[in-house]
Amino acid sequence: MNKNYFLAFLFLLLASPLWSQTKENLIVCDEGNWQSDNGQLSYYDASTGTVTNQWFRKVNGTKLGDTPNDIIQVNDTLIAVAVNWSNLIQYIHPDGTACGATENVPNNRRMCSDGRYLYITSYAHKCTIGGKEVTFTKGYVAKIDVNSHEVVDTCQVGWEPEGIRLYNGKLYVANSGGYAFAEKHDYEKTISVVDAATMKLEKNIDTGCINLYSEMSQAGPYLLVNSCGDYYETAAKTVILNCDNDKVTTFDFPCTYNSTDGKKFYTIGSAFSYNTGEYTWYVNTIDPTTMTVTSGVFNDAITSKIKSLTAPYELYISPYTGNVYFTDAQSYANAGDLYGYTQSGTMLFGPVEIYINPAHILALPPASATGIGKVEQQSYASDAMYNLAGQRVGKDYHGVVIRGGKKYIK
Repeated sequence: MNKNYFLAFLFLLLASPLWSQTKENLIVCDEGNWQSDNGQLSYYDASTGTVTNQWFRKVNGTKLGDTPNDIIQVNDTLIAVAVNWSNLIQYIHPDGTACGATENVPNNRRMCSDGRYLYITSYAHKCTIGGKEVTFTKGYVAKIDVNSHEVVDTCQVGWEPEGIRLYNGKLYVANSGGYAFAEKHDYEKTISVVDAATMKLEKNIDTGCINLYSEMSQAGPYLLVNSCGDYYETAAKTVILNCDNDKVTTFDFPCTYNSTDGKKFYTIGSAFSYNTGEYTWYVNTIDPTTMTVTSGVFNDAITSKIKSLTAPYELYISPYTGNVYFTDAQSYANAGDLYGYTQSGTMLFGPVEIYINPAHILALPPASATGIGKVEQQSYASDAMYNLAGQRVGKDYHGVVIRGGKKYIK
């Protein structure tokens, strides 16, 4: 087939509306129990409504590892799983087949990608590049070539860095200082800004809030991150950073589990106090353009179900269907539950029993287009673009992007 005709055909297939399909397959990253080497991937098959637990092991005949704590889709054929306590990044194809690993980024945490490189945070103080060990005083970000799976560069940031996102060629890294209770340093208050091309630290933005721990969501230029506080006197908060002007806005509630539809942030916050030994839960929606907060997420059906859970453990909005997924860890030691809803409040499934501590969800792109839509002019200058993991990407990104509710090849 002529190359130009082939590309035109692909654009026709990819230009169909994303949210015309309700059902979709999911991969759930189950943390298991720390230091028990029982982390797993679970696979939800939308066509049958069933979950396959120990999916990675059944496909590959081997364990995934100890405490997987992040999963993202790098490109159409590659998914990365950060397996924290096993000190590796495991790569799989969408069918679950293992296709390599990166083993020289110990104590790895959270990831983002531009399709060419994978960026991952690490609590550790060393990394191996080209057979040579590099040491750091604090934590760092590693830049990994997704083709070779090798670390090609690093940048030191703050103590115990957590969430990471990419915006206009810059990496934004939330530093937690989470080991402050055991090491001789304070909790962190900063978000580090790193040039992704050169891997040089440009600046640290003081948020005024300590312990920037857990997930980070991105909606256009806005980043949302949870501040855990110190679990005693300093209360948990929600932090929003406007990357265009470095303005920081805070709210007096946590956003421990959070997601976005690209416009608003949806949050489940867990505030724990050692003084009382109790958890306090918050369920809120934030519009970052107006900095207004609405109690609940989407509607009463979804909100009431979340509030009825024993231990909410994840909240995820699919970038393809807009479906809302969340989990309940129950006792944190036995099987958890997975739920799925449309944004209108219609239950798709649930509760579906899943493995221990189901912490991270990834919706897989539809296997085929649901129809042929109008081919749009390929202009990316003014509209926001997102990769298949729902993360905003810049004009230099290569691969499949989501823009205006449609998919394109760029």
